[in-house]
Amino acid sequence: MKKNNIGLNTVCTHIGEVKDEQFKGAVSPLYMSSSYAFDDVEVKRYPRYFNTPNQEALSKKVAALEHTEAAIIFGSGMAAVSTSLLAFLHKGDHIVLQNALYGGTMNLVLEEFHKYGIEYTFTKSLDVKDFKKAIKKNTKVIYIETPSNPLLKITDIRKVAKLAKKNNIVTMIDNTFASPVNQLPGTMGIDIMIHSATKYFGGHSDILAGAVAASAEHINQIFQLGKNLGGSLSDFTVWMLERSMKTLGIRVKEQNKNALKLANYLEKHESVAKVYYPGLKSHADYELAKSQMSGFGGMLSFELKPEYNVSKFFKSLKMIKPSMSLAGVESTMLSPTKTSHALLTPEEREKQGIADGLIRFSVGIEDKKDIISDINQAIKKSKKK
Repeated sequence: MKKNNIGLNTVCTHIGEVKDEQFKGAVSPLYMSSSYAFDDVEVKRYPRYFNTPNQEALSKKVAALEHTEAAIIFGSGMAAVSTSLLAFLHKGDHIVLQNALYGGTMNLVLEEFHKYGIEYTFTKSLDVKDFKKAIKKNTKVIYIETPSNPLLKITDIRKVAKLAKKNNIVTMIDNTFASPVNQLPGTMGIDIMIHSATKYFGGHSDILAGAVAASAEHINQIFQLGKNLGGSLSDFTVWMLERSMKTLGIRVKEQNKNALKLANYLEKHESVAKVYYPGLKSHADYELAKSQMSGFGGMLSFELKPEYNVSKFFKSLKMIKPSMSLAGVESTMLSPTKTSHALLTPEEREKQGIADGLIRFSVGIEDKKDIISDINQAIKKSKKK
């Protein structure tokens, strides 16, 4: 089956299957072995080398979705981020990172990079001019995340890629929030696409995983470090992830539709002070998002007006789960200051514009009217007396 000539849902369903040659089953068999033969075999398989039958097959699905030559699966999103970064950065090197990033990624840079002698600069804004100003003679990597977590800011992918190529710099993007359903950075010039596969790839809030897609050459460089760091994923979880990704296109498109409807509803709500969603025409980066995304995603954030108690709002929710992580089929909400960005100082959060009252909303696939009903009753109960 030629990957370039088939549709998204067909890729999700069929690419990266493990063929059941013995029993002709309809789904991929699961190979749980941690020990394989080394003589008279084409491939010497070892779980830590990311090449067991299930690991190898799932990598093909991720690569097909991101339109790249190769991919590699990790034990978590941060394993994917850290291994990718350290594979291309060494003592004396410099990296430029956008100023709006997932808290775990930012904490990795702030807490660990000085130990390796790696220099770093966070941009002042997401304007490509600030990326250009931050580049040094020893800059090896530019790292972006768009839409950003949790304020859904948009970075111009094409401009950053063009700038990097002009300066012979490797580009990496955290494509988790968009997913390949909504955004294909590799087709816009980005070298390496990184995912917390826990999120939209998994989609059911029951696995922890990471993924990286890139050229075969770049994936090999990441693999060389990855095999030493040991961030591989168990084959049972690989099998669950491959099963979950069969419905990726269907799930994400439904979440796109719900999120756009909810964003429009909340923007007009008398109790809501601000809504952050790139699909809103009021969003500062709406036109840019429209030019590089095929869908606006299932994530949004909003702030209630001061007369409402955010903590009481969370406790008053009935169907929507006040829960960490995101992108499951069920709607969830959280406070970034208490979860995803809790590792940052209040000053660092303030620089990113993350207020204590910000609510990050991962929109699920439930009926829109039921989601709205739950939000409204929680808002009503959370009004300060």
